[in-house]
Amino acid sequence: MARTFENLEIDRVGTDGRVGRLTLNRPEKMNTLSQELIFELNDALHDLEADDSCRVIILRGAGRTFCAGYDLTPPRGPGDGMVRRHKFADDKGRRLVMGVRTSMQQVTDVQMYFWNMAKVTIAQIHGYALAGGCELAMMADLVTAADDAQLGHPGVRGLGVARNGLIWPLVLQMRKAKELYYTGSAISGKEAAAIGMVNHSWPKEELEARTTEYADRIANLTADHLAILKVNMNRFYENMGIYSSVRSSTDLDAMGQFTGEAYLWQDKVKESMEQGTGLKGALDWRDGRYRDYRAGK
Repeated sequence: MARTFENLEIDRVGTDGRVGRLTLNRPEKMNTLSQELIFELNDALHDLEADDSCRVIILRGAGRTFCAGYDLTPPRGPGDGMVRRHKFADDKGRRLVMGVRTSMQQVTDVQMYFWNMAKVTIAQIHGYALAGGCELAMMADLVTAADDAQLGHPGVRGLGVARNGLIWPLVLQMRKAKELYYTGSAISGKEAAAIGMVNHSWPKEELEARTTEYADRIANLTADHLAILKVNMNRFYENMGIYSSVRSSTDLDAMGQFTGEAYLWQDKVKESMEQGTGLKGALDWRDGRYRDYRAGK
């Protein structure tokens, strides 16, 4: 019997149900990536990888968005136990970089598995694919988006660096990749398709049907044959250094938690909590300088 999950939904679409579909199911939290969700996703992907009747996997989000990033609230539950095995602070309360780094690498392991699993994967983006949501989408083999979707990584604004699956240097021209990294700005699904960040963008009302049709066309080939084609294609990018680059990015993300900008962000979060505005107050401060995302909303 197939497993059920608290933060995910699984169904089948396409001809004879040969396309597996995973739905991130935390719509009240804009499908932000809690540790529980990340490790449930890992389990669900392993289940589908072992199922030969599943030829292609679509990953989408419930509600009004794909995924708005990592869940920045304190973790709890089983996922907490899996990630936070390592000491984050010493006896004086000072944060330890290797504890932060090791926990981040555990999340990277999940996303690198998504990159390399023996199934063709498609990320279907509507609404926002920001920060960790954009990282996750970029690890899929193929990406479709609504024309008005927003893709970007505002997390570079004081929270660290774009890591894990944000492999823009491999898929974008250097100038655009650097612009998106340095500003943390977002672009629309239509622009993302024009510059090669995603494969296709379609009107929002057509996105689900056209993505399913797209996946079903790929699924004409058997799962094992598609897996061989994927390994062959991925090997080229792996030889270009994707593993070492993603690992290095994760290390730098851990180091990024200890920069002047990161400490300024942490102070703003503390200040916002004390003033009763919560995380929203800190995010409004962060993005208000750029006049985008949440600023003033």
